[in-house]
Amino acid sequence: MAATVPALIAKCSNREPWSKSMPSLGSGKYDRGYIIPIGGCKHHITDDIAEQIRSICLNANASAVILTISSNTIEHDLRSNLIDNGFSTCSEVTITSRQDASQEELVQQLADNDLIIIVGQRPLQISTIIGGTPMAKQLRKLNADGVHIAGSYGAAALLSEHMIAGGEESITPKQDGVTMAPGLGLTNRFMLDYHFQQPGRLGRLLTALSYNPFTIGIGIDEGSALFISPEEELQVHGKGSATLIDPSNLQYSSMGSAGSGDYISLFGLQMHILAPGSRFKASDHQAYDEHWA
Repeated sequence: MAATVPALIAKCSNREPWSKSMPSLGSGKYDRGYIIPIGGCKHHITDDIAEQIRSICLNANASAVILTISSNTIEHDLRSNLIDNGFSTCSEVTITSRQDASQEELVQQLADNDLIIIVGQRPLQISTIIGGTPMAKQLRKLNADGVHIAGSYGAAALLSEHMIAGGEESITPKQDGVTMAPGLGLTNRFMLDYHFQQPGRLGRLLTALSYNPFTIGIGIDEGSALFISPEEELQVHGKGSATLIDPSNLQYSSMGSAGSGDYISLFGLQMHILAPGSRFKASDHQAYDEHWA
């Protein structure tokens, strides 16, 4: 017999205590930093995205750190891209194990920066390495105290509380069509899936929403990035678009009675396709575009 939706949610939430709570409150002295998931499976940002990131850093001598979390070497050109677009300094920190993520020296290297870009390939591997460690707690605290945090490739999915770790390729939701795990927990309002142009991503995002109908699901295309403000207003930048699915008016879900492998009925979902420059305000569940009155 299939588990009920509350039971499934509890199963996901109880795996790790590090993401179960609300986003960190920080010191309370600063506005929260932006959360910036970057779409695609390349560790690269366009000049447009880099320029936009630099524009939200109010420090005249903005500094960045690239935090690579992987057991394998990852090549990227992020440092030169950031320097070319106005960052004064850009350092790099590499975490390959939970032991690294607990070293005070490495944890403190994240402090005193305006931007942290997390680089990683597989969301579940990243969360397994840093989940519950001082590194994860530092990231949450710094974002609450005004540091902007971006995630590239698999780290884009990591930024949310309910993390999409994998799933089947399908355009329709299925009872077992997605693998969920606890994420970093910088936002519990949005649930993120990267490389959304790849076939089959829609079905797993819809399945994830049927598990967590209190969140807003977003699929990010290659070459695009989402800028989520402290006020939970989202704006798209780059060369791609974002697919946003809002279940706030969900009327019915068959997830609670579905068996293993069954397709899921979802009634009342609202979908938005956000081109570069488009915005979405979570406070009123409304999408906006400069060309639409």
